[in-house]
Amino acid sequence: MSGNESRVQAIYQITNREPMPPKAPKKLEELWATDVFTLSKMQECLPKSIFKSLKNTIQSGEQLDSSVADVVAVAMKDWAISKGALYYAHVFYPLTNATAEKHDGFVSVQSDGSVISEFTGKLLVQGEPDGSSFPNGGIRSTFEARGYTAWDVTSPAFIMETDNGSTLCIPTVFVSWTGEALDKKTPLLRSNAAMNKAATKVLKLLGNQNVAPVNSSCGAEQEYFLVDANFANSRPDLLLAGRTLFGKPSAKGQQFDDHYFGAIPERVQVYMQDVEERLYRLGIPAKTRHNEVAPGQFEIAPFFEAANVATDHQQLLMTILRNTAKKHGLVCLLHEKPFAGINGSGKHVNWSVGNPTQGNLLDPGDTPHSNAQFLVFCGAVIRGVHKYGPLLRAVVATASNDHRLGANEAPPAIISVYLGSQLEDVFEQIRQGEVTGCKTKGVMNIGVDTLPVFAKDPGDRNRTSPFAFTGNRFEFRAVGSGQSVAGPLVAMNTILADSLNWMAEKLEAELAAGTELNSAIHKILKEVMEEHGAVVFNGNGYSKEWHQMAVEERGLANLRTAADALPVLQQEYIEELFNKMGVLSPVELASRFETYSEQYIKSIEVEAKLVVSIAKTAIYPAATRYLSELSNTILSLKELGLDFDTESIEKVSSLTKSMMDLVSKLSLALSQHDFDSPEEHMQYLAKTIRPLMDSVREYVDALEGEVADDLWPLPTYQEMLFIK
Repeated sequence: MSGNESRVQAIYQITNREPMPPKAPKKLEELWATDVFTLSKMQECLPKSIFKSLKNTIQSGEQLDSSVADVVAVAMKDWAISKGALYYAHVFYPLTNATAEKHDGFVSVQSDGSVISEFTGKLLVQGEPDGSSFPNGGIRSTFEARGYTAWDVTSPAFIMETDNGSTLCIPTVFVSWTGEALDKKTPLLRSNAAMNKAATKVLKLLGNQNVAPVNSSCGAEQEYFLVDANFANSRPDLLLAGRTLFGKPSAKGQQFDDHYFGAIPERVQVYMQDVEERLYRLGIPAKTRHNEVAPGQFEIAPFFEAANVATDHQQLLMTILRNTAKKHGLVCLLHEKPFAGINGSGKHVNWSVGNPTQGNLLDPGDTPHSNAQFLVFCGAVIRGVHKYGPLLRAVVATASNDHRLGANEAPPAIISVYLGSQLEDVFEQIRQGEVTGCKTKGVMNIGVDTLPVFAKDPGDRNRTSPFAFTGNRFEFRAVGSGQSVAGPLVAMNTILADSLNWMAEKLEAELAAGTELNSAIHKILKEVMEEHGAVVFNGNGYSKEWHQMAVEERGLANLRTAADALPVLQQEYIEELFNKMGVLSPVELASRFETYSEQYIKSIEVEAKLVVSIAKTAIYPAATRYLSELSNTILSLKELGLDFDTESIEKVSSLTKSMMDLVSKLSLALSQHDFDSPEEHMQYLAKTIRPLMDSVREYVDALEGEVADDLWPLPTYQEMLFIK
């Protein structure tokens, strides 16, 4: 098919498709965690002593008794087989933002040639995938391939059911033969341990005698786009890059503000219900769904969970969104900016810390000015974000997320903290040296007798802040929609651990000098605000004034691109932080920089090659064909004595020539490979290749507005965003 034949066929198939019938929704209680090997299921099938040991490991962090593994393995196998599983898989999260699985059968061949179902503790605890076949940043070579997966007992095993069968999935870590972390989970577990140790020390200094293990929690708001598969399959850029490299904006986009929280299209709602049923069966607490700001954009948000489990669930969520979309004839796009000119997609990570004995340590209560525990932990966050703001920017740095950060649709690349008017006032009082009180919750009276009067929060929200306090947690809004939440959580846990250790040292010194506890706390918090208060900003993060003031007056970093941000991982103070906290060794940290810089380079190069290919093989032929048809038409009209305006043909000709000139420049630029370092290569891509790609796009999008619709080869924004 040529020209728009594929587009016409796609539209016909979409508009004439048989709607997928919705299934009658089941009760939540019937669905919840039916495919998860939960504590309650363990209790039913394990001996009391074994269950108690395993529960202590899961809930209290006690070391796993090796004798437990064999008993658990048999019970887990029997449960999985009862659910139809013939295979098990160690599931891990390499440095790709994706999920990896190695499947093995329960089959064991006997000496007489017969087989039995077998699953031992050794197989449960340890697996051996190829450590050199995943991104490792030089830790593993091809001739040094051994890697290990190890059972993460703190995250429950589950059944992944597909049309082709069921598999027992066992969450694991992934490390090299030499012990370095090759995954995203191992550093997360280490960071949580470091934060727990530091937080426990601070809590005891604050006078708490009974302190349960402190854990971080996470609730991630996942944004995504849905496009009909007929359209997506006709777009090489969507298939290979996850975003449209070309596309003239539709006459109607999101300018009427009619999509956010709008009625969910029927086809999409059927899809969402299928997604949610699968999530509930896996024990993933999907709570909120709605239309997002842009057409064809949606959001699903789970209830918060322990950070480790939430990370696993977030990976599962992305997998299920994609796989379920295929069943409905859709493609789920998790790219941060699949369509130019309309809002991109993020993944706001709501993060807090707490334990069963002291509760949520970032809950200010009704009187935050007198809540010493909250003020200490919130102050520690302020210090950490100010001191390690560039690190927070680096852990969300990808080629795709660059399209959002700094644009007036997402947080800026400058990392600042929004506290809200109530807390900003409290911490400003601390800076001044005397705390007299705080703003209280107001009352919302709408002025209609039939409507309820209710309490309103003491502070507003700020959608322009990359790191915002939202009542009892911080919301890291700069995370990309296609990213794992593990990296941001590792960074937040680690910088908090560092700040809490600093707080503990200061408190110990003050108390040893005879300073009263509350006085010591206020003295330390005053120092925090004097040295680190520059990071607190409650205003418009999109404004030019803030961008100038943040850098020139407050000394905050504005790392606009991933090419600027990723080298932060190589800085000495970042290496010292991770090494001191026992989260990442210098070798492991170096491997992250090498891996992520390589991913940035490959992403831009793939996109640039696609720009060249599509321009040459699809756009140029369409434009020249139109020129030929238009020229012949004009000649025919002239033969009839009709004078026809040639402005259109001249414009298309000029646009086509300019496009191809730039395509040649881009091709030539892509041939350069003699770079002295990854940093130099990334900067070249950011400052030379990306601008050339954008310039080619300008001419292609202009041509789309001139070339006859029946010749245009790519599904348009109007079609993809509005035909469902």
